[in-house]
Amino acid sequence: MRKSVTAALLVGTAMVFAGSVNAAEITFKLAHGASDKHPFHKLAELYKASVEKKTGGKVEVQLFPNRQLGGDIDVLKATRAGTLDAAIASSVLMPWIVKAQSFDALQLPFLIASYDNLAKLLVTKPAQEMLASLNKIGLQGISIGEGGLRHFLSSKGPVTKLEDFKGLKTRIVPAALHKAMWEAVGANPTPVKYGEIYTALKTKLIDAVEINTSTVETENLWESAKHLSKTGHYFWPGVLIHNKAKFDKMPKAVRAAMMEAGQEIIAPQVAFTRDDEAKTEELLKAKGVKFYEFEDLPKMRTVMEPIIKKWMATDPVIPEFVEAAQKIEN
Repeated sequence: MRKSVTAALLVGTAMVFAGSVNAAEITFKLAHGASDKHPFHKLAELYKASVEKKTGGKVEVQLFPNRQLGGDIDVLKATRAGTLDAAIASSVLMPWIVKAQSFDALQLPFLIASYDNLAKLLVTKPAQEMLASLNKIGLQGISIGEGGLRHFLSSKGPVTKLEDFKGLKTRIVPAALHKAMWEAVGANPTPVKYGEIYTALKTKLIDAVEINTSTVETENLWESAKHLSKTGHYFWPGVLIHNKAKFDKMPKAVRAAMMEAGQEIIAPQVAFTRDDEAKTEELLKAKGVKFYEFEDLPKMRTVMEPIIKKWMATDPVIPEFVEAAQKIEN
């Protein structure tokens, strides 16, 4: 009896996606503000491939990288407004732009030690609660991928000790968590849009930037800043979102395929980002970038501990995520 029911369900699903093999019945646009060589684009490509395969070609996902439809904030706002179907936006924007505070958990300093542990955390219950929290603000959370572990790039010279941060005009996203962190180590946090970092370094508007190696390479930041300290202070997740109203109008089977795809692509995308970082480091070394070990990491972690405690009180999901991270790390 169970086998018959299962067979019937499989046939039913196949019939939902039956029809024209050559022409998609549903097409939607997915945009992001990063380069097509950035790990966020890999997340987009994996999602496209998985959704189109799961729906038997009924759904076509059109990708728009390289800020074609706007930068990080632009695509987030456009997706929420419904003028764009879907986007990948940096998780830091969720508390800052759309007031989804729980996403700050993803960037608490030194909470997650490795890409492999990050991949495990992104499929935990607290991570799913983060995605679900977006429903009330007109977004459908699908997946969380990774843009690359953040380090410290300076144009002024090596930064290997805590005191070396003092006074450096450091580009940050003007989110409260980031501002608190970089002020705590004595840097001078300076808000600059992602697409303007290259010019800001070139014109010496900023001295440094906390950044992932992929962006240093793809945005040519290495031309103006040659000193990269391996602080590994936090990861840079990207959130794959749909406009909820548009998502809800899609057939049930299509919505299910999208949600399944979003979870299945997390592990391979994070693994890609891990491997890409190692390759990019060698590319940057060949271009004259010097890499340094940060000698004062224990001190930096100590300075950051009060910030973690303070942020754990801002949303009930954050301590849940911290607990899940600590279990995985131990």
